[in-house]
Amino acid sequence: MKRFWLQCLSTTTFVFVMMWGVSKITDFKLFNAFDPISQALTDFEMTDYAFSNLRPDPLVEERIVIVNIGNLDRRNVAQQINIIRQFKPKVIAIDGFYNCEGRLRDSVNCPQLLDTLGNLMLEDAIKQAGNVVLVSKLLQKTKTSRDPEAIDVYDSMEYSDMAFSLYAKNGFASLVTDPPAVYQEDVKQCRSFVPKYRVYDEDHYAFSVQMCMQFDSAKTKRFLARNNEEEFINYRGNVEFQDIRLKSLVNEETSTTRYPQMFSALDVDQLFNLEFDSSLFKDKVVIMGFLGDYFGDPAWNDKYFTPLNKKVAGRANPDMFGVVVHANIVAMILNEDYVDALSNWQKYAIAFVVCFLTVALFITIDRRLPAWFDTLSVTIQIVQILAISGLIVYFFALFSFKLDLTISLAAAALVGPSYDIYKGFKNQIIIWQYKRQLTKNESEVLKE
Repeated sequence: MKRFWLQCLSTTTFVFVMMWGVSKITDFKLFNAFDPISQALTDFEMTDYAFSNLRPDPLVEERIVIVNIGNLDRRNVAQQINIIRQFKPKVIAIDGFYNCEGRLRDSVNCPQLLDTLGNLMLEDAIKQAGNVVLVSKLLQKTKTSRDPEAIDVYDSMEYSDMAFSLYAKNGFASLVTDPPAVYQEDVKQCRSFVPKYRVYDEDHYAFSVQMCMQFDSAKTKRFLARNNEEEFINYRGNVEFQDIRLKSLVNEETSTTRYPQMFSALDVDQLFNLEFDSSLFKDKVVIMGFLGDYFGDPAWNDKYFTPLNKKVAGRANPDMFGVVVHANIVAMILNEDYVDALSNWQKYAIAFVVCFLTVALFITIDRRLPAWFDTLSVTIQIVQILAISGLIVYFFALFSFKLDLTISLAAAALVGPSYDIYKGFKNQIIIWQYKRQLTKNESEVLKE
């Protein structure tokens, strides 16, 4: 029996060596002919299916309202703030950065400075509201930016002009994208975010976390107590247009997400024309941000691919504006509806157990039913892959738990071929050893 378990252990180890080898070969891009397929599939995770098809439709999140600022200048944004604050929202968050590009404060490089009255209006609106959250930026110093290993390392912060940021809370708006985005127009896929970064020995909170801190500090502190470096976003839905006439813009044919709309939203002219109920903003989180020049604008600026996208692989059109991504994070924190996940050691431990038990089953079948080994081993592998895939999807749909069993899937796929290769090597070694025992050494034959 001891020999049996040792054989299982050695074979399992060989499977993991094979997985490591396959991962290194794919890193070298030796199969470039399959790149289009691999690129399409890298956008897809099995939990995407649960996001889009298996979870119950969410209710409209009544504590969050989104206001479109389009491409308004500073004086018009100030007017929006003044209108909103009259209805006593609890938090006003502005997903806009009001600073001079490159910190060059002259009228040529920063024409916004020419509108002196607009700047004064925005400053006064933020000051009078008293509950504004502004966007800040995570930056890299020149030395850090030159290090190719420091792609996600930030060591400095940039804020809106002091005239604005002095009277507001600040939170960085950076989201985790794959691949990392350099410009707003880049193709961006967002599944997660970083709740806080430590810069200059001080914790800086994400834009959405800072909103929640002002709205409900107790829930926010419980969220931060999870102490996860990166949090998966538990997406629940997209915007809901307040204007009934515009409902056709998000019907089944034109909508880019599968979920029904979750957040109420006002377009630029609707706010200025007071086309909303007076209770819409009271005690709410109001997030002002870019939703296109108008509702239904197919702009890609500040727009992301999310798991709610209708096309789960090989996606064509991004489905969610950045301001709505922040709204989803805020809703997740306020509802305390988080996504939990396995740690790395748990992923490897589960994969090892699955692989070890599968090898033990294969060895038993090979010994007792050798004629049926090929048929049964392939059948077992197919059943395993389907079962693991189903567990991943349904665990997420039912428990909001990201059961990442990718390594277990790889082990299940490779255990059959690896077992055959390992057994072949082992048989060749045994044959070679017997030949050495039964055949005289070449030098001894020559002496005779």
